[in-house]
Amino acid sequence: MASMQQMQGPPGYGPVMVLNQKTQRQTGRQAQLSNVAAARAVADIIRTTLGPRSMLKMLLDPMGGIVITNDGNCILREIDVSHPTAKSMIELSRAQDEEVGDGTTSVIILAGETLIQAEPFLRDNMHPTVIVQGYNQALQAALEICEEQAVKVDILDQEQMAKIVNSCIGTKFSSRWNDIMVTMALEAVLTVSRPQSSSSSPAAETGTSVDGTQIMTEVDIKRYAKVEKIPGGEITDSNVVKGVMFAKDTVHSKMRRRIENPRILLLDSPLEYKKGESQTNVEITDEEDWNTMLKMEEEYVENMCAEIIAHKPDIVITEKGVSDLAQHFLAKANITAFRRLRKTDNNRVARATGATIVSRTDEIEESDIGTHCGLFEMRKIGEEWFCYLDECQSPKACTIVLRGGSKDVLNEIERNLQDAMQVVRNVVYNPKLLPGGGATEMAVAIGLRRQGQKIKGIQQGPFQAVGEAMEVIPRTLAQNCGVSVIRTVTQLRAKHAAAYDQAMEDNKPFQCHWGINGITGDLVSMEDLGIWEPFNVKVQTIKTAIESACMILRIDDIVSGSKKK
Repeated sequence: MASMQQMQGPPGYGPVMVLNQKTQRQTGRQAQLSNVAAARAVADIIRTTLGPRSMLKMLLDPMGGIVITNDGNCILREIDVSHPTAKSMIELSRAQDEEVGDGTTSVIILAGETLIQAEPFLRDNMHPTVIVQGYNQALQAALEICEEQAVKVDILDQEQMAKIVNSCIGTKFSSRWNDIMVTMALEAVLTVSRPQSSSSSPAAETGTSVDGTQIMTEVDIKRYAKVEKIPGGEITDSNVVKGVMFAKDTVHSKMRRRIENPRILLLDSPLEYKKGESQTNVEITDEEDWNTMLKMEEEYVENMCAEIIAHKPDIVITEKGVSDLAQHFLAKANITAFRRLRKTDNNRVARATGATIVSRTDEIEESDIGTHCGLFEMRKIGEEWFCYLDECQSPKACTIVLRGGSKDVLNEIERNLQDAMQVVRNVVYNPKLLPGGGATEMAVAIGLRRQGQKIKGIQQGPFQAVGEAMEVIPRTLAQNCGVSVIRTVTQLRAKHAAAYDQAMEDNKPFQCHWGINGITGDLVSMEDLGIWEPFNVKVQTIKTAIESACMILRIDDIVSGSKKK
């Protein structure tokens, strides 16, 4: 039989070349099975990093730097993959990371497992679209089961929130300092969260409006919760500053270095003589004119400083430069000045102190001056001076100071903290929880298995296969603890099955919170262990995993080989 690239021409002629000789092409069954194999390979890389007993991966990037992490997204971002399907799997974890920030490992394992479950159907010559239909039905059913399992939560209840964050960072490298990390993540997110409604009504403070509906809260972690990593010290020295800190020193050594309740003025104009927009040449014939010109420059700067001093600020912070002359005037008026602050930092200072950023010195008003800051202080950490604007009243921005032994440790802890903050943010957005420790997945597995028995026709197989695939999470948890996997998973399955049958008899919604304790490998009720995960994260994981599995299954032709340039 002629190869794929060739077609048999008319009799008497040779074969006709259609595709370029160098092109490699896999079609049909072969392509689908190779996709499944690729998905399995990616899932196997990540599998050992799930749960509290997870292993770390050490990756060398092309630049020769090393990354030590067990964050699913981070690992996959660093490895170089040639198989196209494996690449699209890696995109999954990135999407998960951007959307909800947690569950990057689970999403890959689930998607991989869903594809592995499809392999026997493909070998039996079942058409991929049939499998996909079954999968989609199962996805809808799984989301309904999640809704039933969900538990409402009160955002302001510190203990409950701490438990949620714990279950997120419990699986990470920083779990030894969990208490610190948890309180830091909670503090940071609750600091920067604020209602989106523009009105400053009292209802906006509580997050519920008059008729009891939830006002959308806005939590901008990226912009307003800055992480400052300073190597050295102990991890236990890390803290959240109730306000802002940045690595700048005062422009003049004589300026005050500690002020209580300072008045803060933020500028984004330079405090120096203005340079022409375009290049200008001035020809001076008279000596006097030269002096006049210098004088004008001085007067201009003096005038600017006078406009600032008139409002009696204690601290002036500008995004641009401060000339020596202006430093002198400000120092004389006992004003502390900082120059060349980043725009993002300036925005954070504005949020924290209640100041407005002013563009021109002649437009300063009393209302532009920030008075919410309780203490300004210069502190020396390691070799650097840091400016602290601390003890602000209800700041809406904060800085998280991380200390730790080495750069690698700090980077990993920052990644963990980001995950923790994302988790808190998800709960603030949607205050519903699902049990962790494989409990939700097992409940979905049992629910799908039971509902699958009622489904008629050919889709029953794929529908139940999703249930089988769900069990990969509790199974991996048990595997990483080193207990007998078969015994543990079977016991857990029996527990959930009994609960499901009971719920069906009593006509109640099906709720069963039994899962695996990721550290000891015993079966426990998640309510006692206090391992909860945000509803958004779990649901997003299941949706992303199954949808991507469906997409990959529908690929029946992989052509690789580039056009000649």
